[in-house]
Amino acid sequence: MKKKIAIIGVNFYPEDTSTGLYTGQMAEYLSKNGFDITVITGFPYYPQWEIWEDYKEKPKYFEEYYGEIKVLRYRQFTPQNPSFLKRIRHILSFTFGSLKNLKKVEECDLVIAVVPFTSDVWLAHKLGKKHNAKVWVHVQDFEFDAAFESGIIKNRFLQKVMSGILYFFEKRLFDKADILSTISHSMMEKAKTKTETELFYFPNWIDEDFINPEKAKPHPYLQSDKFKILYSGNIGAKQDWERFVDFVAFLEERKDIEFVVVGDGAKRDWLFEKLEKFPNIRLYNPVPYSELPDLLCSADLHILFQKKSVVDTVMPSKLLGMMASGKPSLVCGNGKSEVARVLKESQGGMFFEDNNMPEMRDFIDSLIKDNQLKTLCGTKARNYIISKFSKKQVMKRLKEKLETILENKDF
Repeated sequence: MKKKIAIIGVNFYPEDTSTGLYTGQMAEYLSKNGFDITVITGFPYYPQWEIWEDYKEKPKYFEEYYGEIKVLRYRQFTPQNPSFLKRIRHILSFTFGSLKNLKKVEECDLVIAVVPFTSDVWLAHKLGKKHNAKVWVHVQDFEFDAAFESGIIKNRFLQKVMSGILYFFEKRLFDKADILSTISHSMMEKAKTKTETELFYFPNWIDEDFINPEKAKPHPYLQSDKFKILYSGNIGAKQDWERFVDFVAFLEERKDIEFVVVGDGAKRDWLFEKLEKFPNIRLYNPVPYSELPDLLCSADLHILFQKKSVVDTVMPSKLLGMMASGKPSLVCGNGKSEVARVLKESQGGMFFEDNNMPEMRDFIDSLIKDNQLKTLCGTKARNYIISKFSKKQVMKRLKEKLETILENKDF
């Protein structure tokens, strides 16, 4: 008989970016490889921060199937302008709204809670206790660290009080789990400071057959004869958009360079308003997932500006796609971050800790002048990512670990 796994997380298919993409692909893989999967999730809303059109008329509690995966949805409160307090309401809405869906799970051997939200772990423990099931916590992002490091709470006293409460809550939940996984080595190190629970390295992955420069076609957004610098992904609080705007302005007079931004998120409107005055930039909404390989592989250079305060809470999954495209990357941020380590090890581009704009310009000019250098950087980036983050390898390790856990009653 198939082992039964319940996955709890607000983001799931048909969301095709960030956590929703990986949770959906994980569930699909497990469903096709011998497991009976039920997903407790929300209504799709990300990255637009708005319930998707196809779901707006659905009832508050809605059940559907994704292949053989049973999907139990609750329509959570979703703010269009997610301030700190609105995010709290968003989290609480999904958490307490999902209690009813827990009751619909009749059998369960293992519960996987996907963080964020940390409150999903509380739901997982409730379900696990009911069915005497194991609890696996998978951390895509240390939610509380990310909130504090990105400066979402401005008042220092409030931040001190809230951090004490939330970290206590986080540790209690993590310590009660049977196993905790996360997506980067630096996050593994951070996890060691948070819990005594067994840890498992379970990184996000890249499907090298899907994002493949040898198969890609030129994308309509990137067909000019200029040197095309692309940002594609979530336009959220973790990126240093002020610095990005300054860099676009710094290169405003360069007629041979074009910036292209493709994305959506909480800071989209602010960013687009700041950038629309520049002649060297093109702004677009997200493309369908099926077009992503063509988009990424059509760039000459990928760019990512992270806030320096974001050190080790998460390695952005977008970096995998950037590097798998076979094109070099220019990244700014904290030199101690996982992103910095990966980019330096791979030699797939250049990392800048000090945001030195003349040096960044010189790096871009070296790629413009030397196509062989650009090709070499891109090749190294793709080879590195495939060797360490191949979907086949990552999923094989996951399946083996799951089987060990489910076979070991004394875990």
